[in-house]
Order: sequence, then structure tokens, then C-alpha cells
Amino acid sequence: MVLLIGVCTAQERPIVLIAYYSAGGHTRTLAEAVAKGARSIEGVEVKLLSVTEATTDDVRKADAIVVGSPVYNANVAPPVQQFINQWPFSGSPLRDKLGAAFVTAGGISAGEELVQLNILHSMLVFGMIVVGGPDWTTAFGASVIVEEQPSGEKANKKAGEEYYLRKGEGLGRRVAELTVKWKHAR
Repeated sequence: MVLLIGVCTAQERPIVLIAYYSAGGHTRTLAEAVAKGARSIEGVEVKLLSVTEATTDDVRKADAIVVGSPVYNANVAPPVQQFINQWPFSGSPLRDKLGAAFVTAGGISAGEELVQLNILHSMLVFGMIVVGGPDWTTAFGASVIVEEQPSGEKANKKAGEEYYLRKGEGLGRRVAELTVKWKHAR
């Protein structure tokens, strides 16, 4: 009897799918930070996959989908767009799933917010509910600047990297927290 209850509970655990594309490793590093934040919430199953590994079945089964892309000339990377273009549309199977975005860009004002919004707009077309980060500095999701360092206290390269990875963890944690609440409220 205890085994059956445990199996049932495991099946009902909310699934957060984190799907990303990374040519140089920066987006993968941020994806791992997002996953770390999501895994910090008890009772959540986290699937961390590249967009080439993630299947339509993974997308359908997920309660939340977090998509990560490098910024390519102020656009989503083509493999990420191809991944989104393959999502099921007929019958609205993604309706009411939670969605979020994270990106990596070469420099400040390189288009990171444009790419985040492009991903979030796609999610809205599918009827998803979009989630930003935990505060105003991550309103559209998490982003990392990899070439150009910001001014002020984050000007130290190592401190800057840690700062951005904390933003990724915060996004993952918030998505997971809301996914648990949303799944159990329905």
C-alpha cells in the first residue's frame, strides 16, 4: 500500500523542462544555474535538455517549460526557433503551462530583452502563462552578458559571472515554486 502511494505521488510531481541551445557553453552554464534553482524546490522533477534532445513528448508532459537561447544578432538562435516551431499547436496542449526564458548575449544592449520577449511571445501564442524572475532585474527572465562587463560593483569578471548565475538560480526557483502551486491548485 505504501508503495502505491509513493508511486502515485511521484507521478503527480510537477515537471519543469529546461530546454536550451548552447554553441559556446555560456547558455548551458546558465541553464544549469536555472536547473539548480528549480531543484531547490522540494517535489519538483527537473529535466535539463538541449533543444536537440527535448522531444514533443517532453514538452507535452512538462508543467513548465523554460527556454534558453544565445542572442544571435538580436534574434533567437535558429535551433531554439526550430524547437519552438515543432511544439504541438492543434487542440492547445500547452495551454495553461507555465513558461519562462533565459538568454546569453555578447554585450549590454546586444538584444537580450528582445530575444527573451520573442520566446515569451511564442509561449503566449500557445496559451502558456509566462513567468519572469523574482525581482525587477529579471522581469523578462534571466540573462548573462558574456563579453562586455557591467560597470559598478559587478565590474569584477568573477563577481559578474556569479551575479548572473544567481539570477538564473532565482528564475529556476521562482518557476518551480509557481509550478508546484499551479499544479496543486488545478
